[in-house]
Amino acid sequence: MNDKGKNLLARDFVHLHVHSHYSLLDGVGKIGGIVSRAKELGMEAVALTDHGTMYGVVEFYEKAKEQGIKPILGLEAYLSPRRMIDKTPKIDSDNRHLTLLAKDLDGYRNLIKITSAGHLQGYYYKPRIDYDFLRKHGQGIVCLSGCLNGPIAKSFERNDEKMARAHAQELLDIFGEDFYLELQHHAGHEDQQRANGGMIKLAGEMGIPLVATADMHYIYPEDKEVQDVLVCIQTGRLLSEKDRMSFMDYDLSMTVPEKMIEQFIHVPEAIVNTKKIADKCH
Repeated sequence: MNDKGKNLLARDFVHLHVHSHYSLLDGVGKIGGIVSRAKELGMEAVALTDHGTMYGVVEFYEKAKEQGIKPILGLEAYLSPRRMIDKTPKIDSDNRHLTLLAKDLDGYRNLIKITSAGHLQGYYYKPRIDYDFLRKHGQGIVCLSGCLNGPIAKSFERNDEKMARAHAQELLDIFGEDFYLELQHHAGHEDQQRANGGMIKLAGEMGIPLVATADMHYIYPEDKEVQDVLVCIQTGRLLSEKDRMSFMDYDLSMTVPEKMIEQFIHVPEAIVNTKKIADKCH
């Protein structure tokens, strides 16, 4: 550990990008297990951000409160490439991801509107919303720029810095100081490292804060095989098939805080900001 992060402690990190089994055929961890593991790791708070839905938030809120853990309510939203009402084959199914967290009661109500409209008006393979809807319902929400399939990370993956900057400016205009560039660590994944480098540069140029997440889909590393089975069911493929979607090369477990600190020691503010975000969410 270098001097930049030598004062960081485990309690300085909070998991803000977490999928439960309510992320259907993708997440493995059950709500009670997620909360118990967070407590076991010494965390004071943890978020729930299931894919496009808020099915688990009531159970999550109650079980977190029972164990003395601060629940941060959110979802991973699907952003349509054009308008949320557009549904042209091979164009409008290419959605992007954003991590949205309720900062207050207004934010919670707006998350409900976002997931409801996504299912009722924007549904096309996934429950989608668009920038116009976010502009009208962004109050009280903390926005993280998403995983490698987020609009900014995907732009950097495609070497389109101009588009990455345009998406960043759009989200900055909507969420202001509650918008963060999301960094993730997937060892050996060149696209993720390229995206991280681009966002670190963009943060310096545009004054947007960074935040580190782990994109948790299961609780323990050994659960990855179960998640792989779910992905096969979701995509209609067999475990024996070679050319299929798989995340077996990734660690999508609830990474221990010490490891998160080690992975992002070169940008300690990305760790510190997880706690700052948790503190501003009520």
